[in-house]
Amino acid sequence: MKARVTVTLKTGVLDPQGKAIEGALRSLGISGIAGVRQGKFFEVEVDAADEAAAEATVKAACDRLLANTVVENYRVEIAR
Repeated sequence: MKARVTVTLKTGVLDPQGKAIEGALRSLGISGIAGVRQGKFFEVEVDAADEAAAEATVKAACDRLLANTVVENYRVEIAR
């Protein structure tokens, strides 16, 4: 099974990389961008008996390594 993990900063956490990207877009002449928040995306292959087991494994990986749960949220999607 494959899992898609999206990690984003929690609301209220400052995003200096997002601000830098926003400024770079402006300097490239790209207008109409009101704001940028940067995150991470992981595609993980999981060897599990079922979707529930796969989701539990990936959530454990997120809690322990893939996301800093103090300042980041994550979302897990399981696909066969």
